[in-house]
Amino acid sequence: MDIGEERAPELRSLQQKVEYMLEKTFPGQRVSGRIFAELVKERGGSLSHSYFSNILAGKVTQPSEEILKALGLGFGVDWRFFKEESEVVGDVVAGLQFLAKRRTGEIAGVAGRGVDDDGLPAELLEFALSLLADTKARQRTEDAQDGDPGPAQRY
Repeated sequence: MDIGEERAPELRSLQQKVEYMLEKTFPGQRVSGRIFAELVKERGGSLSHSYFSNILAGKVTQPSEEILKALGLGFGVDWRFFKEESEVVGDVVAGLQFLAKRRTGEIAGVAGRGVDDDGLPAELLEFALSLLADTKARQRTEDAQDGDPGPAQRY
């Protein structure tokens, strides 16, 4: 490790993660539960000041996904930062399994469920479009190898 390099702290508990984010997001400031709850509200979320205080006191260890999203809003980071490591690992494994099945053809399409008025999130839309582009490129390669002239030249 270099002299000027800061080592990443081990952040295992929700309390440790929130304390770390308070220190990094509001350096040298004392941020009360009320101030943080108001900040979350301004950014479109909901979190009570007492619940936030209970997180800081270590009394809350497994909050709902909505609370994690509120914390993410308040700190301006991806809410998954606050998930337990095992849950994040599970998400990554599920994503890798999806990609593997997509590449082998076990999954042929993607459908959006629970999409709100804003539509798909930009990251999901970008991912879906990249899958479509990959599929089209792979199909063109397979068609060229099979001697198929492609859809534009079939008629």
